[in-house]
Amino acid sequence: MQDISTVTIIIIIANVLMSFKGFNDPSFFHQYAFKIGDIQRGEKLRFLSSAFLHIDTTHLFVNMLTLYFFADIVIMFLGIPGFLGIYFGSLLLGNLLSYYFHQNEFQYTAVGASGAVVGVLYASILLYPDMMLGLFFIIPLPAYVFGIGYLLYSIWAMKRGQDNIGHDAHFGGAMGGFFITIILQPWVLKEHTLMVGLLLIPIVLLFVLKKLGKL
Repeated sequence: MQDISTVTIIIIIANVLMSFKGFNDPSFFHQYAFKIGDIQRGEKLRFLSSAFLHIDTTHLFVNMLTLYFFADIVIMFLGIPGFLGIYFGSLLLGNLLSYYFHQNEFQYTAVGASGAVVGVLYASILLYPDMMLGLFFIIPLPAYVFGIGYLLYSIWAMKRGQDNIGHDAHFGGAMGGFFITIILQPWVLKEHTLMVGLLLIPIVLLFVLKKLGKL
């Protein structure tokens, strides 16, 4: 078992405690979930609080397991302040992108740390692109190939719109991990120029499709 940073443990504990409170107390869950109508009435705290709630134990476990595997890669390169910047910056950008896509859907509701966790994953990809990631936990792929493929899949899933997964929040979280990492560690632009360019293509594509009314 790998060593795990204290700050990662604290974040995991906060997610577990708040999520289980939400599992057992529906009023608490609805008070802090991401809800478009309530946010537009001024409850901006939901941008943050919703990322510590989860739908069920599986949702919680997958997010925390992913965080467990990738948090310390980011901490190794960026230190704890940089990691926290990635985590909370990606969290907020994920929810802001979700708000942008659903701002006219007043009943839209979402929860989960996925935006923050995907941001940490994408920061790891930029910082350590030679690592291998498992597609469906089985098929090994270079990290940057996985990253590009996941963003393209997210666009397809957003366009299809036939599930209850917050693909826009995931995409926004990935953007957070991507851009904040470049700001904090600009050497990745020089060292991994091609990969950065390839990862940027789906991001540009998303906003082109949105501008054209295709999403």
